[in-house]
Amino acid sequence: MNSPCYSVAMDLGVCQLRNFSISFLSSLLGTETSSVKLDNSSSGASVVAIDNKIEQAMDLVKSHLMYAVREEVEVLKEQIKELIERNSQLEQENNLLKNLASPEQLAQFQAQVQNGSPPPPSSTQTPAPPAQLTAQTSGPSA
Repeated sequence: MNSPCYSVAMDLGVCQLRNFSISFLSSLLGTETSSVKLDNSSSGASVVAIDNKIEQAMDLVKSHLMYAVREEVEVLKEQIKELIERNSQLEQENNLLKNLASPEQLAQFQAQVQNGSPPPPSSTQTPAPPAQLTAQTSGPSA
């Protein structure tokens, strides 16, 4: 260590911690390490200076975190809005399909849901002819 701090082990640890704090804060705040010096003769002023630098660094970190959180909240709000719109579209589609399905198809579907069985292959179902579907869907929309 370049600066003679103290001879007691605990005091030496405090001195090393101060030097580390100065180096860390200097890199965080973008200042040169040589411009932030610890003056052993006026350690009270140095401690206040270090405390001020720590407070500035904490304020800087806090503002960056708050900005990042605000951005994330905006993204999540937009995703929620899109999911609500998609849910509404799917509900409308579901209602339309329920209205177009025959009572037999609805009963078959309810039975499948209750049994937890997968839907039968499409070859066993008889789809409605395209002309019939277009006639049913071309009516007034609700």
